Amino acid sequence: MKTKKINYLFFAIAISMTLGSCDKDFIELKPEGQFLTENYYADKDQAFAGLVATYDVLRKNSGGFENMITMMNAGSDDFYGGGDGATSDGIQVFSNYTINPITMPESFWSDHYQGIFRANVLIQKLPEVPMDDNLKARFNAEAKALRALYYFNLVRMFKNIPLITAPLTATEIYNVPQVSSQTVYAQIEIDLLEAINVLPSTVSSAELGRFSKGAAQALLGKVYLYENKNALAAAQFADVNGIPGGTSQYGYHLLPAFSSLWIVANKFNTESILEVNHSSLGDSYWGIWGSGADEGNTMNQMIGPRNYVKTGALAPNIPSGWSFNPMTVDLYNAIKLDPRFGATVLDVKALKLAGQCNYIPGYQDTGYFLNKFIPRQTDVYTGTGNSELNFKQNTYIIRLADTYLMEAEALGGTGARAQALFDAVRARVGLPSTTVTLAKILDERRLELAGEGHRFFDLVRTGQAASKLAVKGFVAGKNEILPIPYRELQNTLIVQNPNYN
Repeated sequence: MKTKKINYLFFAIAISMTLGSCDKDFIELKPEGQFLTENYYADKDQAFAGLVATYDVLRKNSGGFENMITMMNAGSDDFYGGGDGATSDGIQVFSNYTINPITMPESFWSDHYQGIFRANVLIQKLPEVPMDDNLKARFNAEAKALRALYYFNLVRMFKNIPLITAPLTATEIYNVPQVSSQTVYAQIEIDLLEAINVLPSTVSSAELGRFSKGAAQALLGKVYLYENKNALAAAQFADVNGIPGGTSQYGYHLLPAFSSLWIVANKFNTESILEVNHSSLGDSYWGIWGSGADEGNTMNQMIGPRNYVKTGALAPNIPSGWSFNPMTVDLYNAIKLDPRFGATVLDVKALKLAGQCNYIPGYQDTGYFLNKFIPRQTDVYTGTGNSELNFKQNTYIIRLADTYLMEAEALGGTGARAQALFDAVRARVGLPSTTVTLAKILDERRLELAGEGHRFFDLVRTGQAASKLAVKGFVAGKNEILPIPYRELQNTLIVQNPNYN
């Protein structure tokens, strides 16, 4: 690795074999010049390489064209797919709800199963690795926490999925049936509870990016919330959150300034609970884009205005982007008077009208862009590789304001603690106290977490997707989950999700 932090660099080892494809020729390909699983994991260094390979899949949050944040934003009422024109790209067909098994990007299924496969191999091999037992237990706990996260993403997106907890042979993968979502959630709970008992309460500066006890508890709380196990969720979040507005037992506390969350150099800050570490150290180029060796944040490039030119002193100095995820007028109107507006929204339309900049409107353009993730010119990479692929802004999977609001929701949106949690999020941006309710919590989540990939899932789990997304073509009883990619149905026992046939 190029740094001591987890950079999610894909080590070229045999556990790179993915379950994401049912192409037998691919599965049976014998890698040359690589360790094979039967003779790998000879010592702790090789075990650590396997662990890093398992962490690598976290980059799915914001790395590569098919990343979780821009995809899930596109399916919400807050953003469109965008881009340079109407196409059948997954992000666009999800945004207008014409998505089908053919146009569903395979990687949202296969990348997560790749991470699960790597975790399964590591968990199986660890008992025989000659290394310190405490270190071995920690590696095992991290692998289980990662497996839980990958399954959580899969079950939220597809619901009806196979549950695989041990490495499979090339022939066995064709005969794995789907299980109920309740069965998947039960395994996620088991993995996280076991991990929480072992993981360290905090990690050192040299280990930033690795799972801690607090991160696993926050994830478990979120899992319980999705299962409507609200009392259990609240208990996990209470351990993570501590006294609202104060510093928790794990050292988490809200940053004084909301805008500080989006400073590229402000990585692993006190509000960060689980974070994806991006880097330009991989010197990414088009030939490895979207692979495990690609360490950059592609989302930054995707969401910027197309052919942007600064022409006045009031316009920010930003690189041109690809114009994906233009913000809806509905979200703009909801947040325009909120203190978080400036950090969240870049109103390029207004700047252009004022003669401060110029840009070429992309598909579904509104003139409103997601300022949280638009890089400044000073962040543009100048080394080898392609600058578009080497942005280094980290992205949050879970942060403290998120867990504050989830705990307040788990408490039923009522009571002194729910009020204090709700008020703390608002007070951080200078908003006054208002009586907490479940409806207000969802509204607060929309503004606090805008553009971070949570809104679609929030609408689905609270039963509001059909009403909020009808204007985009959402069909109740179908679009709450995604279609399983067509290729995964070929020569397997997997059955397509309802109403996608």
